[in-house]
Amino acid sequence: MRPEYTVPLLALAGWSWLVAVAVCLFHTLWGFLGLGVRAVWRALGPWQVGRYDRRLPPAGPGEPARPGYWSRQLPVDCGSAAAFGMRVIWAAFGDPWLHRVARNLFRGRRPSGRPARAPLYRLLLIVFVAPGTTAGALLGAVLATVLLGWALVFFALLTGLVWLGCAAAVPVLRGMEDGWALVRRLRPVCPHPGCWRRVPLAVHRCPDCRAPHGELRPGRYGVLWHECGCGTRLPTTRMAGRGELAALCPYCDRFLPDAVGTTRVVHAPLVGGTSSGKTMLLAAMVEGLHALSRNGELKVEYASPDDRRAHNDLGQELRGTGRARATTRAQPRAQLLTVARGRRRRLLYLYDPMGESVKDAERVRAQGYLAHADGVILVTDVLADPKVRGRLSDADRARAADARPSAQGPWETYQRLTGELAALTGRRARLPVAAVVTKRDVLDRLVSLPVPVPGARIDGWLSDIGLGGLVRALGHDFRTDRYWAVSAGAATGTGPLESEQLRAAEPVLWLLAVSGLRTGRLAGSGSRSGKERKCSAA
Repeated sequence: MRPEYTVPLLALAGWSWLVAVAVCLFHTLWGFLGLGVRAVWRALGPWQVGRYDRRLPPAGPGEPARPGYWSRQLPVDCGSAAAFGMRVIWAAFGDPWLHRVARNLFRGRRPSGRPARAPLYRLLLIVFVAPGTTAGALLGAVLATVLLGWALVFFALLTGLVWLGCAAAVPVLRGMEDGWALVRRLRPVCPHPGCWRRVPLAVHRCPDCRAPHGELRPGRYGVLWHECGCGTRLPTTRMAGRGELAALCPYCDRFLPDAVGTTRVVHAPLVGGTSSGKTMLLAAMVEGLHALSRNGELKVEYASPDDRRAHNDLGQELRGTGRARATTRAQPRAQLLTVARGRRRRLLYLYDPMGESVKDAERVRAQGYLAHADGVILVTDVLADPKVRGRLSDADRARAADARPSAQGPWETYQRLTGELAALTGRRARLPVAAVVTKRDVLDRLVSLPVPVPGARIDGWLSDIGLGGLVRALGHDFRTDRYWAVSAGAATGTGPLESEQLRAAEPVLWLLAVSGLRTGRLAGSGSRSGKERKCSAA
């Protein structure tokens, strides 16, 4: 290049650089940066709660809840918004700056496209304005991209922290719920016949559209709440109010009582032969618990309207006929009651199976609720035992026959039960057993047998009448054993005796006391046989 051209070209380059810097700093940089920021902001929207967003995946066919925004959509939205902001900057650089403003200036026209009339003015636009303006626009786009990129990196770090916080909150909240359930020994079990399975997580229905949600807990559908397909927010934890939603068993699809997932459960099956007095004893126990509730000693409530209805129907039958019809259900539905004393609370499952369920080992194994037993109430009809009947006089045999003794004696019932109970639970030696002698009103009128006096040692009375083997077996096979003698007929029906109702409730109160509820003082003086093993309650 000739020396005489060097100085003018350098001067022109310097001038163009000054124009480019001025255009960049005072116009294009901030214009491009503002466009990019606004584009990112719009792409992250909509910011109105509840407004439709086509990017969000709909609720799936399995779980009727939209996937949580944090789990998948958050990084997708951030990436797409960042890319959109960059595209807007370079789209604005191409049009209007490159395709209109720069092109018009290099043609000797004004930026708006209007032609310059004076030749000198056109020359000034082409030589002194167009190069610097084009370079300024390019420099502004580059700097705006860099600044927006750094801002997006910082935003990505914050978004990553939010994502990590949500991801970490899921196991923390689940662990807190599991730990709370472990400390309170919550073991929810379906009470419906034929199911009796553990329910680690119930199916909850949406209160608006009634859609069933089987994964309503912190997870990929949401941390603190899930959004149902209808738009309703459902809490994911007990602390947030999940227990207020209608719950169903995930296996049999039947409703669960409200207290199942929040209250420690105590399973107490009543085991006895046909016509041993199980159903009447169950009614007397429930009436005794309600009598204590009326006296202010306990707070007793039915766990569901079905439980209230079942007990009222049974009470009406007893008042009308004085007897309870034989249980015909091969697999019983538990009678559920919530029992509270002080700040402690228990959900009591009382099972009343038909007597034929303990007739042979196969039928006992079919009683799946025995696997969850926290204690056993052995309903003992001593009039069904051949040794006892052999000691009766002719007049006493007639009285015993009027009492409709069970076809299966207590020792035979126990033999059918004990082996299968050990196989089903694997912890028979840690269970308490309450042996309840029924039909005491009939036994009081028999002259051939000693009278079972309430408050006396019923285990000793059983040994005296020939059932010492049963007493020894109970003391050997179970953690601890207690004995009562109850007249369920005097505690139910027309004109029931409250004292007998309270006595009928004592075995249940004792089992509740073994579980940690402070009802030991109310459990009376049921006689104890053998030595209580020192091990934790099941």
